[in-house]
Amino acid sequence: MGEANAAEEGYRGPQVCAVVGITYRQLDYWARTDLLRPSISEARGSGTQRLYSYADLLQIKVIKRLLDSGISLRSARRAIACLRSSGGDVASANLVIDEGRTVLAYSGEEIIDLLKGGQGVLNIVPMAGVVSEVDAAIHELGLPAGQAVPGAAPAQVATAGG
Repeated sequence: MGEANAAEEGYRGPQVCAVVGITYRQLDYWARTDLLRPSISEARGSGTQRLYSYADLLQIKVIKRLLDSGISLRSARRAIACLRSSGGDVASANLVIDEGRTVLAYSGEEIIDLLKGGQGVLNIVPMAGVVSEVDAAIHELGLPAGQAVPGAAPAQVATAGG
């Protein structure tokens, strides 16, 4: 089986955790609570595994970056749902975060208030590294290369407070 074929088949849970830097318990919880379900294959009973796509890895890394920047899981869940419903690429969004109360997404000339309230930007946490970090972790672990996400551009997160 070549690398391209393996990448098309997806990434198993432990591989996702190693690439993104989360625990299996987090990944399992996020799948069970519909924060991010695997887009290739769901676990269906004993002996089956969830299979995540490369795009799933990028979204999971963005969720982790939101949590690491102080956003609550509840707010991260709302922000990700809003980004998805707007049709935007979650991994290439520019996010502005106001001490966990507000998440704004900037895309081109449009600013979307993802949590419907608050304002203020003091610190910027760049998200541009999400794609390269995931790719580097995949390479480091000797896993099959991911598929490039069309239109993926560097992303940023800005946080207020500090």
